[in-house]
Amino acid sequence: MINKDIYFIEENAGFEELTSESLKFASYLKKCGKKEIKIFLSSTFDFCAALFGAMMANTKAANIALFYSLKGRVIPTSSACTSASHAIGYAYEAIKFGQIDMMIAGGAEELCASEAYVFDTLYATSSKNNIPKATPSPFDKHRDGLVLGEGAGYLVLESEESMLARGAKPIAEVVGFGSTCDGTHITQPNKDTMKAAMLLALKDANLTPKDIAYINAHATATTLGDIAESKATNEVFGDDIAISSTKSYLGHTLGACGAQEAIFCIEMMNESKFYPTINLNEVDKECAKLNYLTSISEFGADYVMSNNFAFGGINTSLIFKKC
Repeated sequence: MINKDIYFIEENAGFEELTSESLKFASYLKKCGKKEIKIFLSSTFDFCAALFGAMMANTKAANIALFYSLKGRVIPTSSACTSASHAIGYAYEAIKFGQIDMMIAGGAEELCASEAYVFDTLYATSSKNNIPKATPSPFDKHRDGLVLGEGAGYLVLESEESMLARGAKPIAEVVGFGSTCDGTHITQPNKDTMKAAMLLALKDANLTPKDIAYINAHATATTLGDIAESKATNEVFGDDIAISSTKSYLGHTLGACGAQEAIFCIEMMNESKFYPTINLNEVDKECAKLNYLTSISEFGADYVMSNNFAFGGINTSLIFKKC
Protein backbone atom coordinates (compact mmCIF):
# COMPACT_ATOMS: atom_id res chain seq x y z
CA MET A 1 0.00 0.00 0.00
CA ILE A 2 2.67 2.51 0.99
CA ASN A 3 5.02 1.97 -1.94
CA LYS A 4 2.20 2.28 -4.49
CA ASP A 5 1.35 5.65 -3.01
CA ILE A 6 4.96 6.78 -3.05
CA TYR A 7 5.30 5.85 -6.72
CA PHE A 8 2.24 8.02 -7.38
CA ILE A 9 3.90 10.85 -5.48
CA GLU A 10 7.05 10.50 -7.60
CA GLU A 11 5.10 11.11 -10.78
CA ASN A 12 3.13 14.05 -9.42
CA ALA A 13 5.96 15.68 -7.50
CA GLY A 14 7.97 16.21 -10.67
CA PHE A 15 10.99 14.00 -10.16
CA GLU A 16 11.82 10.63 -11.63
CA GLU A 17 13.18 9.05 -8.47
CA LEU A 18 12.64 9.92 -4.83
CA THR A 19 16.26 9.36 -3.86
CA SER A 20 18.48 11.75 -2.01
CA GLU A 21 21.77 11.85 -0.19
CA SER A 22 20.72 15.14 1.37
CA LEU A 23 20.18 15.32 5.10
CA LYS A 24 17.30 17.65 4.33
CA PHE A 25 15.07 15.11 2.56
CA ALA A 26 13.06 13.17 5.10
CA SER A 27 9.76 11.57 6.03
CA TYR A 28 6.99 11.90 8.57
CA LEU A 29 4.75 8.86 8.24
CA LYS A 30 1.97 7.20 10.16
CA LYS A 31 2.60 3.53 10.87
CA CYS A 32 0.04 0.92 9.79
CA GLY A 33 -0.28 -2.84 9.87
CA LYS A 34 -1.51 -5.99 11.55
CA LYS A 35 1.71 -7.45 12.95
CA GLU A 36 0.99 -6.45 16.54
CA ILE A 37 -2.07 -8.69 16.76
CA LYS A 38 0.10 -11.73 16.00
CA ILE A 39 1.75 -11.30 19.38
CA PHE A 40 -1.58 -11.93 21.07
CA LEU A 41 -2.97 -14.64 18.81
CA SER A 42 0.09 -16.82 18.24
CA SER A 43 2.35 -18.99 20.31
CA THR A 44 6.00 -18.10 20.57
CA PHE A 45 6.75 -20.94 18.14
CA ASP A 46 5.19 -18.82 15.37
CA PHE A 47 7.53 -15.90 15.97
CA CYS A 48 10.47 -15.22 13.72
CA ALA A 49 13.43 -12.87 13.96
CA ALA A 50 11.78 -10.40 11.59
CA LEU A 51 8.56 -10.03 13.58
CA PHE A 52 9.84 -7.38 15.97
CA GLY A 53 11.18 -5.29 13.10
CA ALA A 54 7.86 -5.59 11.29
CA MET A 55 5.80 -4.34 14.23
CA MET A 56 7.95 -1.45 15.47
CA ALA A 57 6.22 1.93 15.43
CA ASN A 58 8.87 3.39 13.13
CA THR A 59 9.13 0.50 10.65
CA LYS A 60 6.98 1.87 7.84
CA ALA A 61 8.62 5.28 7.91
CA ALA A 62 12.05 3.66 8.08
CA ASN A 63 11.25 1.37 5.14
CA ILE A 64 10.42 4.37 2.95
CA ALA A 65 13.67 6.02 4.00
CA LEU A 66 15.63 2.85 3.22
CA PHE A 67 13.93 2.34 -0.13
CA TYR A 68 14.65 5.89 -1.28
CA SER A 69 17.93 6.45 0.61
CA LEU A 70 16.54 9.39 2.57
CA LYS A 71 19.16 10.79 4.93
CA GLY A 72 17.18 13.36 6.88
CA ARG A 73 14.70 12.94 9.71
CA VAL A 74 12.50 9.85 9.81
CA ILE A 75 9.75 10.33 12.37
CA PRO A 76 6.65 8.15 12.85
CA THR A 77 3.52 9.90 14.07
CA SER A 78 1.02 7.88 16.06
CA SER A 79 -1.89 9.93 17.34
CA ALA A 80 -4.87 7.87 16.19
CA CYS A 81 -7.09 9.78 13.74
CA THR A 82 -4.76 12.80 13.65
CA SER A 83 -1.63 10.80 12.79
CA ALA A 84 -1.47 11.85 9.13
CA SER A 85 -2.52 15.45 9.73
CA HIS A 86 0.11 15.69 12.46
CA ALA A 87 2.65 14.34 9.97
CA ILE A 88 1.75 17.06 7.47
CA GLY A 89 1.75 19.74 10.16
CA TYR A 90 5.10 18.74 11.59
CA ALA A 91 6.66 18.49 8.13
CA TYR A 92 5.31 21.96 7.32
CA GLU A 93 6.84 23.37 10.50
CA ALA A 94 10.20 21.70 9.88
CA ILE A 95 10.35 23.23 6.40
CA LYS A 96 8.99 26.59 7.56
CA PHE A 97 11.76 26.94 10.14
CA GLY A 98 14.51 25.90 7.75
CA GLN A 99 15.31 22.52 9.27
CA ILE A 100 14.41 20.46 6.18
CA ASP A 101 14.07 21.24 2.46
CA MET A 102 11.69 18.47 1.46
CA MET A 103 9.62 15.84 3.27
CA ILE A 104 7.25 12.99 2.52
CA ALA A 105 4.30 13.26 4.92
CA GLY A 106 1.16 11.21 5.28
CA GLY A 107 -0.25 8.00 6.63
CA ALA A 108 -1.64 4.57 5.87
CA GLU A 109 -4.04 2.28 7.67
CA GLU A 110 -4.57 -1.42 7.15
CA LEU A 111 -7.74 -2.51 8.89
CA CYS A 112 -7.27 -5.15 11.55
CA ALA A 113 -9.77 -7.00 13.67
CA SER A 114 -8.58 -5.53 16.95
CA GLU A 115 -9.48 -2.01 15.81
CA ALA A 116 -12.96 -3.14 14.78
CA TYR A 117 -13.45 -4.77 18.18
CA VAL A 118 -12.45 -1.60 20.00
CA PHE A 119 -14.90 0.61 18.13
CA ASP A 120 -17.67 -1.94 18.55
CA THR A 121 -17.18 -2.08 22.31
CA LEU A 122 -17.47 1.72 22.38
CA TYR A 123 -20.74 1.51 20.40
CA ALA A 124 -19.16 3.87 17.89
CA THR A 125 -19.72 1.87 14.70
CA SER A 126 -22.77 1.88 12.45
CA SER A 127 -25.22 -1.00 12.69
CA LYS A 128 -26.57 -0.56 9.16
CA ASN A 129 -24.78 -3.52 7.58
CA ASN A 130 -27.94 -4.38 5.67
CA ILE A 131 -27.97 -0.96 3.94
CA PRO A 132 -24.28 -0.13 3.45
CA LYS A 133 -24.94 2.60 0.88
CA ALA A 134 -26.88 4.58 3.50
CA THR A 135 -24.03 4.87 5.98
CA PRO A 136 -21.98 6.57 7.30
CA SER A 137 -24.13 9.68 7.46
CA PRO A 138 -22.23 12.51 9.19
CA PHE A 139 -24.35 15.27 10.77
CA ASP A 140 -27.57 13.43 9.90
CA LYS A 141 -30.33 13.08 12.46
CA HIS A 142 -30.40 9.31 11.99
CA ARG A 143 -26.64 8.65 11.97
CA ASP A 144 -25.63 5.74 14.14
CA GLY A 145 -21.86 5.61 14.00
CA LEU A 146 -18.76 5.37 11.88
CA VAL A 147 -17.76 2.87 9.21
CA LEU A 148 -14.12 1.78 9.33
CA GLY A 149 -12.08 2.00 6.14
CA GLU A 150 -8.50 1.53 5.06
CA GLY A 151 -6.20 3.31 2.66
CA ALA A 152 -3.24 5.64 2.37
CA GLY A 153 -2.36 9.18 1.43
CA TYR A 154 0.94 11.04 1.11
CA LEU A 155 2.12 14.49 0.14
CA VAL A 156 5.55 15.82 -0.75
CA LEU A 157 6.14 19.08 1.10
CA GLU A 158 8.96 21.28 -0.12
CA SER A 159 10.42 24.70 0.52
CA GLU A 160 9.83 27.35 -2.12
CA GLU A 161 13.58 27.70 -2.71
CA SER A 162 14.02 23.97 -3.35
CA MET A 163 10.95 23.80 -5.55
CA LEU A 164 12.03 26.72 -7.74
CA ALA A 165 15.55 25.34 -8.04
CA ARG A 166 14.30 22.18 -9.70
CA GLY A 167 11.55 23.88 -11.70
CA ALA A 168 8.65 22.14 -10.00
CA LYS A 169 5.09 23.45 -9.86
CA PRO A 170 3.17 23.35 -6.57
CA ILE A 171 -0.40 22.09 -6.32
CA ALA A 172 -1.06 24.10 -3.15
CA GLU A 173 0.68 25.77 -0.22
CA VAL A 174 0.38 24.77 3.43
CA VAL A 175 -0.01 28.06 5.28
CA GLY A 176 -1.45 27.17 8.67
CA PHE A 177 -1.32 24.42 11.28
CA GLY A 178 -2.84 24.21 14.73
CA SER A 179 -2.90 21.37 17.24
CA THR A 180 -4.31 21.07 20.75
CA CYS A 181 -5.12 18.44 23.36
CA ASP A 182 -8.32 18.33 25.41
CA GLY A 183 -6.55 17.21 28.56
CA THR A 184 -9.85 15.97 29.96
CA HIS A 185 -10.97 12.62 28.52
CA ILE A 186 -9.64 9.94 26.17
CA THR A 187 -12.81 9.49 24.08
CA GLN A 188 -15.23 12.34 24.88
CA PRO A 189 -14.87 15.29 22.43
CA ASN A 190 -14.34 18.83 23.66
CA LYS A 191 -15.57 21.65 21.44
CA ASP A 192 -13.43 24.29 23.15
CA THR A 193 -10.12 22.66 22.27
CA MET A 194 -11.39 21.83 18.77
CA LYS A 195 -12.12 25.52 18.41
CA ALA A 196 -8.68 26.40 19.77
CA ALA A 197 -6.95 24.25 17.13
CA MET A 198 -8.79 26.09 14.35
CA LEU A 199 -7.92 29.46 15.84
CA LEU A 200 -4.25 28.47 16.12
CA ALA A 201 -4.21 27.47 12.44
CA LEU A 202 -5.79 30.79 11.46
CA LYS A 203 -3.26 32.69 13.57
CA ASP A 204 -0.38 30.72 12.06
CA ALA A 205 -1.64 31.55 8.57
CA ASN A 206 -2.29 35.21 9.50
CA LEU A 207 -5.88 34.83 8.28
CA THR A 208 -9.35 35.64 9.57
CA PRO A 209 -12.30 33.20 9.57
CA LYS A 210 -13.79 35.05 6.60
CA ASP A 211 -10.78 34.08 4.48
CA ILE A 212 -11.68 30.37 4.64
CA ALA A 213 -14.11 29.31 1.91
CA TYR A 214 -14.60 25.65 2.80
CA ILE A 215 -13.94 23.20 5.63
CA ASN A 216 -13.49 19.46 5.32
CA ALA A 217 -14.91 18.22 8.60
CA HIS A 218 -13.59 15.30 10.61
CA ALA A 219 -17.25 14.28 11.10
CA THR A 220 -17.20 10.52 11.63
CA ALA A 221 -20.98 10.20 12.14
CA THR A 222 -20.78 9.57 15.87
CA THR A 223 -23.44 11.27 17.96
CA LEU A 224 -21.28 13.33 20.30
CA GLY A 225 -18.41 13.96 17.89
CA ASP A 226 -20.45 15.56 15.12
CA ILE A 227 -22.32 17.79 17.57
CA ALA A 228 -19.17 19.01 19.30
CA GLU A 229 -17.38 19.63 15.99
CA SER A 230 -20.31 21.55 14.51
CA LYS A 231 -20.53 23.80 17.57
CA ALA A 232 -16.79 24.46 17.59
CA THR A 233 -16.88 25.30 13.88
CA ASN A 234 -19.85 27.61 14.29
CA GLU A 235 -18.17 29.50 17.13
CA VAL A 236 -15.21 30.27 14.88
CA PHE A 237 -16.82 30.70 11.46
CA GLY A 238 -20.49 31.47 12.05
CA ASP A 239 -23.49 30.04 10.22
CA ASP A 240 -22.46 30.38 6.58
CA ILE A 241 -19.20 28.43 6.22
CA ALA A 242 -19.41 25.66 3.60
CA ILE A 243 -18.64 22.30 5.17
CA SER A 244 -18.80 18.62 4.24
CA SER A 245 -17.36 15.30 5.33
CA THR A 246 -15.54 13.12 2.81
CA LYS A 247 -15.70 10.25 5.31
CA SER A 248 -19.20 9.72 3.96
CA TYR A 249 -17.49 8.34 0.83
CA LEU A 250 -14.52 6.38 2.20
CA GLY A 251 -15.46 5.66 5.77
CA HIS A 252 -13.04 6.42 8.58
CA THR A 253 -9.52 5.45 7.54
CA LEU A 254 -8.11 6.34 10.96
CA GLY A 255 -4.38 7.05 10.66
CA ALA A 256 -4.68 7.78 6.94
CA CYS A 257 -7.68 10.12 6.97
CA GLY A 258 -5.77 13.34 7.66
CA ALA A 259 -3.65 12.98 4.52
CA GLN A 260 -6.47 11.72 2.33
CA GLU A 261 -8.73 14.58 3.35
CA ALA A 262 -5.95 17.11 2.84
CA ILE A 263 -5.61 15.83 -0.72
CA PHE A 264 -9.38 16.02 -1.25
CA CYS A 265 -9.38 19.62 0.03
CA ILE A 266 -6.59 20.62 -2.33
CA GLU A 267 -8.20 18.96 -5.35
CA MET A 268 -11.61 20.51 -4.64
CA MET A 269 -10.03 23.94 -4.13
CA ASN A 270 -8.09 23.70 -7.39
CA GLU A 271 -11.16 22.56 -9.33
CA SER A 272 -13.49 25.08 -7.60
CA LYS A 273 -15.88 22.17 -7.10
CA PHE A 274 -16.78 21.04 -3.59
CA TYR A 275 -18.40 17.72 -2.91
CA PRO A 276 -21.23 17.23 -0.42
CA THR A 277 -21.72 14.95 2.53
CA ILE A 278 -23.61 12.00 1.10
CA ASN A 279 -26.32 10.31 3.18
CA LEU A 280 -27.07 13.66 4.82
CA ASN A 281 -30.84 13.85 4.48
CA GLU A 282 -31.85 15.72 7.63
CA VAL A 283 -29.35 17.69 9.70
CA ASP A 284 -29.46 16.84 13.38
CA LYS A 285 -31.07 19.71 15.28
CA GLU A 286 -28.43 19.26 17.98
CA CYS A 287 -25.74 20.23 15.45
CA ALA A 288 -24.95 23.92 15.13
CA LYS A 289 -26.09 25.86 12.09
CA LEU A 290 -23.59 25.69 9.21
CA ASN A 291 -23.74 25.58 5.42
CA TYR A 292 -23.85 21.79 5.15
CA LEU A 293 -23.22 20.92 1.51
CA THR A 294 -25.78 18.39 0.25
CA SER A 295 -25.01 18.75 -3.46
CA ILE A 296 -21.93 19.56 -5.53
CA SER A 297 -21.19 23.28 -5.15
CA GLU A 298 -19.00 25.28 -7.50
CA PHE A 299 -17.33 28.39 -6.11
CA GLY A 300 -13.88 29.92 -5.96
CA ALA A 301 -11.71 29.41 -2.90
CA ASP A 302 -8.29 30.81 -2.05
CA TYR A 303 -8.08 29.02 1.31
CA VAL A 304 -9.55 25.79 2.65
CA MET A 305 -9.30 24.08 6.03
CA SER A 306 -9.09 20.40 6.91
CA ASN A 307 -9.84 19.33 10.49
CA ASN A 308 -9.19 16.07 12.32
CA PHE A 309 -9.96 15.09 15.90
CA ALA A 310 -8.67 11.93 17.58
CA PHE A 311 -9.11 9.73 20.60
CA GLY A 312 -6.83 10.98 23.31
CA GLY A 313 -8.40 14.40 22.91
CA ILE A 314 -6.02 15.37 20.12
CA ASN A 315 -7.09 18.02 17.61
CA THR A 316 -5.50 19.26 14.39
CA SER A 317 -6.36 21.91 11.84
CA LEU A 318 -4.57 22.51 8.52
CA ILE A 319 -5.03 25.41 6.10
CA PHE A 320 -4.14 25.21 2.41
CA LYS A 321 -3.74 28.09 -0.03
CA LYS A 322 -4.46 27.92 -3.74
CA CYS A 323 -1.39 28.44 -5.93
